[in-house]
Amino acid sequence: MNFWPVYKKEIRSYFTSPIAYVVMLFFLLLTGIFFMVFMNDFNFASMNQSPYGGYNLNITYRVVRPLLGNMSVILLFVIPLITMKPFAEERKTGTIELLFTYPLSDLDLVLGKFLAAFTLFLVMLFLTLVYPLFMFIYSSPETGTLASGYLGLVLLAASFMSLGLFISSLTENQIIAAIATFGMLLIFWIVQWVGHNELLQYLSLLEHFDNFSEGIIDTRDVFYYLSFMVLWLFMTLRVLESKKWRS
Repeated sequence: MNFWPVYKKEIRSYFTSPIAYVVMLFFLLLTGIFFMVFMNDFNFASMNQSPYGGYNLNITYRVVRPLLGNMSVILLFVIPLITMKPFAEERKTGTIELLFTYPLSDLDLVLGKFLAAFTLFLVMLFLTLVYPLFMFIYSSPETGTLASGYLGLVLLAASFMSLGLFISSLTENQIIAAIATFGMLLIFWIVQWVGHNELLQYLSLLEHFDNFSEGIIDTRDVFYYLSFMVLWLFMTLRVLESKKWRS
């Protein structure tokens, strides 16, 4: 595989564009606000602790789990902004045909763009590690819950991005790509609310993240996210192949 040139091009494109920094700021601002709210709630409960109980002073329960849950929701809005560009911009500027002439396979193109977007996300997620560090200074959150929660966020984001790249490969309008990606992700997020159907619950992205946020790493959840990612990357490959033959 020779995806490195595509990866470098995409990374350069992300970090020379203000969009990446706006998305990162948006993500960190929202997660920071939620972290402050949950920490203030925890501190309030600590200062008003009754000798007869009444407050759950477990920081994992009051801060870590709610923070992880809200971070997963924020990704619904952030990931479409990251994945709206890779293929949609190439189609709009006409450079997608030029890429087809390079000695690169379709898999190289898809992996290069996917890994570049994923790298941007990892940078954003790395910056949020200041929250657990802050919690360890003042309390003792469960390390296992933090580790499994962050693993869940990584798998969730990778799944989101695979679908986002597929949508981006279908259109040359970045706004349409972002809105369509958000809509599709929302469907997979709330599908379990339609009814008490085991299949619908299994298809729900939210259902599989709950275990990670509670400190449980279930191989079924890992398999679901990996399968979801591979499926949409495969679909993206099929779209590129069809466009190559038509061009």
